[in-house]
Amino acid sequence: MPALLYTLGFLTVYLLAVCTPWGQRAENALFGLGKQGSEEAWFYPLSGSEYGSTPLPPMELSAKPTLMAGLAVIVVLTLVRRCWRQGCAALGIVILTTGSKEVFKSAMPRPDLVGAPENLLDQGFPSGHTVIPAALTLAAVLVVSPRIRPYVATAGVLWLACIAAASATMGGHRPSEVLGATLLACAFYGLATWLLPSAAVPGATRSPRALPVITLTLALAIALVSGARNDTLTRSLVSGGTGFICAALVWYAAVGRPALTARRTRPALG
Repeated sequence: MPALLYTLGFLTVYLLAVCTPWGQRAENALFGLGKQGSEEAWFYPLSGSEYGSTPLPPMELSAKPTLMAGLAVIVVLTLVRRCWRQGCAALGIVILTTGSKEVFKSAMPRPDLVGAPENLLDQGFPSGHTVIPAALTLAAVLVVSPRIRPYVATAGVLWLACIAAASATMGGHRPSEVLGATLLACAFYGLATWLLPSAAVPGATRSPRALPVITLTLALAIALVSGARNDTLTRSLVSGGTGFICAALVWYAAVGRPALTARRTRPALG
């Protein structure tokens, strides 16, 4: 059951990165690379942190409007396509993912195992900014037409790669926090597809053979640019790599796994 594997991944990332001294030291050390603050990040002008700038959704104050707009689009698609079961599952993915994020952050305070500075003690696991594009992408995959499903997934993972890498490099979140948010969204998507009747689950979708390579290559490029900083190469690469991993996880959950299942169950020719 994929939902169980994603949940185990989520818990493993939390236990290793947050609940062990060496995990905390490793991630806290990233904040010591380069200057404090987010001004050195290439993404800073689009983050909404700069005075008078407009944030790229769902950064800063655009988070809630982005979430509400995404839910509205899912409702409209459900009504237009009359895919009631998939629509309810899609809404459940978004609501449960964002709600679980809030519950987990409040119920599981970050322990101080290494005597970290006060500004590094805030609990940010999992990342709320990363949860939104991950959950909305996976929800949209359930309600759109099979013909455009791979392209919707492509747009979603590119958006996620950008936001995840930027969140990690600007200091608002650690790499484990954006990775945990993605795994949480994938876990609820896996649960939704497991609970849906087999006829309602997205199956293998015909798409250009080169699309996965193109998508993941673009995701890597976007993640590296979004995670880049002027003052530290190490933190830039870690942030960019984390954004790419998040994009790959969502792509596999939304497009790769159903296709793999279909190939495994395809009847033999004889």
